[in-house]
Formats: sequence, structure tokens, C-alpha cells
Amino acid sequence: MKARVIPSQPEIAVLYHFKETQQEGAVLRELLSLHGLDYQFKAGVNIGGTSPLPLPEEIRSIESYSPGLAITLEGNVTKWIDVQKKWGVSLGVRLANKNMTTEALVKNYGMEIFNDIGGKVEGLWTGGVKTKVKMSLLTIPILANYKISDRWKLVAGPYLSYMMDGDFSGHVYEGHLRSPDATGSRVNFEGDNIATYDFSSSLRKFQWGLQLGGEWKAYKHLNVYADLTWGLNDIFKKDFTTISFAMYPIYLNIGFGYAF
Repeated sequence: MKARVIPSQPEIAVLYHFKETQQEGAVLRELLSLHGLDYQFKAGVNIGGTSPLPLPEEIRSIESYSPGLAITLEGNVTKWIDVQKKWGVSLGVRLANKNMTTEALVKNYGMEIFNDIGGKVEGLWTGGVKTKVKMSLLTIPILANYKISDRWKLVAGPYLSYMMDGDFSGHVYEGHLRSPDATGSRVNFEGDNIATYDFSSSLRKFQWGLQLGGEWKAYKHLNVYADLTWGLNDIFKKDFTTISFAMYPIYLNIGFGYAF
């Protein structure tokens, strides 16, 4: 016959506190649900790039592309506006990185490179260009929510972003620069001879665009999501004229969410 184990007073206190905490959490979730509010924390990665649309004639071909590691973290709250909880509006705060590294072959591409003595030479570049883009953004998405079923949800709406840190730099190689225009003097770069450029100071601080996505409820508290964010204003300031076309950040954000 097995001896009966009697919990000690400290063990009873811990078990009671744990049960009480669970009950309080359930009560809080029930109160939020009664007010039509859902809270969620999301974590994922961004995959995409910053690109002109459509590709201009100056860019002849894309030779390589790497998205890099771009992590996103977000907290949001959804207010359901009907009893069935089919339609809602969500407001979030997202910390996001948007990165990419590309190599392209270009012709008569606007460029401002650093020369051997630290000065800058502006003109039209023909040859290879390697570009690195990194942006750290604080984003506020304001989205309409529609539940297709108990497990599937669609979201769509605008977002506003503030760029906290940005890098748009790289180098040119295997080609030539004509300065100040296509009929100007020619400077050749061959072999290991490269020239660097950096347009980071010309990046725009405020960005905005549209977001469209979907979410699948895998378990009671775990969701899987995918959101496409499409920038609608040029990443460069209005007075930046070296690159003659606008560039837009277009990224797919995929990850997991925890619903409280």
C-alpha cells in the first residue's frame, strides 16, 4: 500500500497562488473579450527589397540578390465592431528591419562616388553596382480586419513608418563613369579598382504605404501570419536627384503571433 504524500504548507501556498493566477488571467481575458478587444504579440522576418517600379532602362540586369536577416517585433490590439466578431479595426506598434544586398549591371545610371582624396565625383555610371540597403523602422499599422472563419482572418490598411536608422551604400566596379553627363570625361574602373558611394544621408525619415495580409489560427493562442507591405513614397528625400527614379520598399513579413 502506497503511503499518502501530504503537501507541506509552502507547497500548498505555491499551488494556491498558481491556481489563483490562472483564474485571474482567465477573468482578464474574459473581460477583454466582453469589450470586443483582442491583444496579440507578433514576431517574424521581412523578405523583400527596395526597388524602382517598373525597372528603368538604366538597370540592364540583376546579377545577385540577398535579403539578409530582417527581424520584426509587433504588439497590436484589435477592436471588434460587431457581435459576431467578423469585422474589426486593429492598431499596432512594430519594430522592423528592411534589408537587402543586390548586384546589378547598369548603363548611364546616376552616381556620386568618392574619389581617391575623399571628394565626390558625380556623373553617369556604366558597369557593375553593388548596393546594400538597411533600414530600422518604427511602424504604426492601422488595419481593417475580417474573419473568414474561426481560423482564418484577412487584414488590410495603411501604415506609417519613421526610419530610426538607415544605410544605402555600396560600390561600383568593372565599368566607367562619365562626368558630369554622358558626353563628359570618362574614368575607367577595372579589376580590383572600385569606388564607393553612400546615399544614407538622403534617405527619407517618414515613409508610408499599404499592408495586406492574412492570419491562420493554429492553436488557441498561436497564430501564423503573412503580411505584404508596399511603400508608396520614395525612400529618398525630394531634393535628392543623383538617382533619377523613385525607389519603394516592398517586403513580405512572415512569422508567428501569440494571442492573449
